[in-house]
Amino acid sequence: MADRIASIQCYVVDLKQESPYLGSLRDGEEVDDQGYFVRKQNGTVYPRHNRSLVVEIKTQAGVEGWGETYGIVAPRATAEIIKDLLTGFVLGCDPFEMQTVHDRLYDLMRVRGYHGGFYLDALAAIDIALWDIAGKIAGLPVHQLLGGKYREKIHGYVSGLPCDTLRERCDFALNWQERGFDAFKFAAPVADEGVVSEFRELRRALGDEAKIACDLHWTQTKASAVELARRISVHHPWFIEAPMPSEDVTGLQYVAHHSGQTIAVGEEWRTVFDARSRIDCGAVHIIQPEMGHTGITQFMRIGRYAEAHHLQVMPHATIGSGIFLAASLQASAALRNIVSHEFQHSLLQPFRHFTGNVLSCEAGFYSIPNSPGIGVEPSEAMKKKMTRI
Repeated sequence: MADRIASIQCYVVDLKQESPYLGSLRDGEEVDDQGYFVRKQNGTVYPRHNRSLVVEIKTQAGVEGWGETYGIVAPRATAEIIKDLLTGFVLGCDPFEMQTVHDRLYDLMRVRGYHGGFYLDALAAIDIALWDIAGKIAGLPVHQLLGGKYREKIHGYVSGLPCDTLRERCDFALNWQERGFDAFKFAAPVADEGVVSEFRELRRALGDEAKIACDLHWTQTKASAVELARRISVHHPWFIEAPMPSEDVTGLQYVAHHSGQTIAVGEEWRTVFDARSRIDCGAVHIIQPEMGHTGITQFMRIGRYAEAHHLQVMPHATIGSGIFLAASLQASAALRNIVSHEFQHSLLQPFRHFTGNVLSCEAGFYSIPNSPGIGVEPSEAMKKKMTRI
C-alpha cells in the first residue's frame, strides 16, 4: 500500500527585518496597533515586520513535506482554513495524487469563494508540500516529476530597489550590476520623484544595455497608463507591471493594445482561469505566476497555457522564507517559456535558513536545487523562527 498523509501542521515564520518592505515609511504612512501600514501610492496594506505561513505535512512512514503560502497579512486566517476545513480531507490521501487532491479541495468551496483569496492560498501551501513529499519518496527533484528541466540555471532580475532616495536606488542598482546582474525592476509607490524620473535616472546610471522595468502596483486608469507609457518610451522600458486594478480586464486589454509597451501581470492570480481571462483577450504579454498563491499544480497549468499562446513567463517572488521560492524554481525549470525570475535580495539573503547552501542567485542567475522534492528543508536556525499555530 502506498504511504499516506498522517498529519498537517501550520507555522508562522518570523522574517523580521530592519526596514519595511520596499523601504522606509513615507510621510503619512503609520503603523497601526496590529503592525500594519498602508502605502499611500497604491493603497495596499503591508506588515511592518515580514512573516510567512509554512505548512509541514507528514506521512505515516515519517516523510516530511514542506509548503508555504503568502502569509504577510492575516496568516492565521489561512492557517484556520487549513486546520478547520482542509486537513480532514487530506489525511489518509496518497501524496502522489497531489493534483487530484488539489482539484478535490478546490471543488469543496465552489459556491463559497473557491476561486481566490485565503482559500486558494491554503491550497497552494498544501499542494507544494505534497509535491515535496512525492519527490522525496521517489528520490527525485520536483522538476523531474514534472517532466525534466529545460535549463541548468534561471535568469534573475533584481527587484524592489528598497532605498530611500533616487540617488541611493541608482547606486544600489549599479552595485548589483557590477555583481553580474543585467535586469532591474523598481516599484512606483516608492518612486518619490515619479516614474518618469526613476526611469530616466536608472537608465543614466545603468546604461543602454540594462533591462529596466517598473511595477505600477495597479495604480493607473487606462488613460493615465497609456499616457505614462508614452512619456517613458524614450527610456526603453523592459516591461510595465500591473498597470490596472486587477478586476479591470477590459482596461488592461486597452493598455496592452494602445500603450506600445510590454505588459506583465499575474502575481495575484491563483488559477489558470485567472490567466485564461486575460490571455484570451490579448490583455497581457508577460505572465507572472506567484508560487505562494498558485502552488505547483496551478503554476504549471498557468505556465503551459501561456506556452500554448507563445507568451513569456517571468515568475513573481513575494515575501517568504524561501520554501515557495524553491518550489517556483523547480517548476520554472520544467517550463520552456521561462525567460527570467524575480529576485528580491532583501528577502532571500537574510532568511535563507536551509540545510546546505542550496538556494542562491549569483551573477544574475538562480541555481536550481537538485535534492529530492523541492530541494530545501528548514534548518534548526529557521525552526527557531517558526511558531506553531
